[in-house]
This record gives sequence, structure tokens and C-alpha cells, in this order.
Amino acid sequence: MSTAETERGQSLWSDAWHRLKSNRLAIAGALVLVVLALACAAGPVFSQSYEEQNLDLGAMPPSPQHWLGTDTLGRDLLARILYGGRISITVGLVATFVALAIGVTYGAVAGFIGGKVDAVMMRVVDILYALPFAIFVILLMVFFGRNIFLLFFAIGAVEWLTMARIVRGQVMSIKKMEFIEAARALGLGRRRIIFKHLIPNVLGPVIVYTTLTIPAVMLLEAFLSFLGLGVQAPMSSWGVLIKDGSEKMEEYWWLLVFPGALFSLTLFSLNFLGDGLRDALDVRASKD
Repeated sequence: MSTAETERGQSLWSDAWHRLKSNRLAIAGALVLVVLALACAAGPVFSQSYEEQNLDLGAMPPSPQHWLGTDTLGRDLLARILYGGRISITVGLVATFVALAIGVTYGAVAGFIGGKVDAVMMRVVDILYALPFAIFVILLMVFFGRNIFLLFFAIGAVEWLTMARIVRGQVMSIKKMEFIEAARALGLGRRRIIFKHLIPNVLGPVIVYTTLTIPAVMLLEAFLSFLGLGVQAPMSSWGVLIKDGSEKMEEYWWLLVFPGALFSLTLFSLNFLGDGLRDALDVRASKD
């Protein structure tokens, strides 16, 4: 084997994947998320109807017929949890994607251009920060109508502010580095420098914050559903089930324990995966 072959380097992504595989907690978190997503996607097809009521049955504890019990209307809790997972995961992913698209682009442009443009753009962020997020989403929902698809984008439209600040700070810290100066010397345009050189180098903090945004979005969706502006009956989400279960926890403990446990498991898995991705994408760690 030649010296060139033995000294052949790895790309950033292959090196990151190698380090991610060595993080057992991150891999376990990813596997749990995949299993939960598959169960929510396919589970309702094989389980009982999530909306079929049996008032004679009422709220029953876990049994062989209903593995996780039933709610006060006699509906199978397992079916409602699996179906609610579809709504919660979709809301979390779509709204977070919207927040990422807006926040990353906005923050990168502000941090790279700097000067008066940066000052004006960040004052806009400060003004939006002063507005109550929930009130802003409520106004959007009232103005455009209660549509679950609009809910995805309405939540994402108010969750991008922190992401913009994080990306701006990261961009300002690396825009004076040698590889950016080299790109400028080669005559590359601002757009190419931002999207080809700056944004890929701030993926670590972005991914970590993304794993925290998804559960935060799920909780905001639950709050809107509580106000009657989110998921409407007979549909459900994990947030709605937790809210309903908390109101009846003294009599029917299973209505809170099972949805809460599943939501907590999702939160822990996202945190473990986020920590692992942060370490794997840390360019400084790859040099050690």
C-alpha cells in the first residue's frame, strides 16, 4: 500500500459520522426517534380508531384489550397517542424547518454584511422579541383562519429570532478567518460565501439549537390547542393529551403518565442526539 493511500484524509462529513458512531448515547437517541416516528406513522393503521367513542366503557386503566387504557370518552389511549405523535412530530419538524430557513439566512446575512445593515436588521429582531410570541401566533391564526397547516408556519415564523442571533454571532466570529479572506480574494460573491462557506461552518450550534426548538414548538402547539386555536377535536397531539391528562391525573393517572413519558423520552432522545451531533461537527475536535 502506497504512502498516499495510507495518508488519505477524510472529509468533514465522513469524519463527523465516524465520531458520531462512537457516541452511544447519540446513536441510542437517534434509534429511539426513528422507532417513535415509525410507530406513529404505522401504528394507527394497526391499532384501534383514535376517535371511536365508547361512553359505556369510560376511562379504564390498562388492560389486554386496551394496552394503555382509555380516556373519559372510552377512546383507546394508545391509538390517540400514536395518532397524536403524527401531529406533534409534524408540527415540530415543519415549524422548526421554517424557523431554520428564516433564522439561519437572516442571521448569516446580518453578521456577514455588518455595519448599518446589521444594526437595522438586529433592531428588527429586538422589536419582534418585545412582542409576546403566543399573541403574535394567535393573531396570525385569527387573521388567516384556523388551519392546521397554517399552524406549522405560524409557529415557525416566531421561533426564528434566537436562531438568527446565534448564527449572527457565529458568523461574526469566523468571517475574518483566512478561508473567508481567501474566498473574497478569489472574487466570490456574497451569496456564495454565505451559503457555501459561512453557513456550513456554523452547523454545530444550529443543530444543537434545532434539537431544543422541536420540543419547544410542540409545547407552543399544546398551548395554542388549549386556547382552541391549535389542534381541534377529535384530533389529538401529545401536548393536548398531556394537558387533558393533567386535569384528571388524580382519578385517571394513566392519561398523564403515558403521554408524558413518551414526550419526555422524545425530549431526552433529541438532547442526546443534539449533543452528539454538536461534538461530531465540532471542527476543533476533529483536529485533536
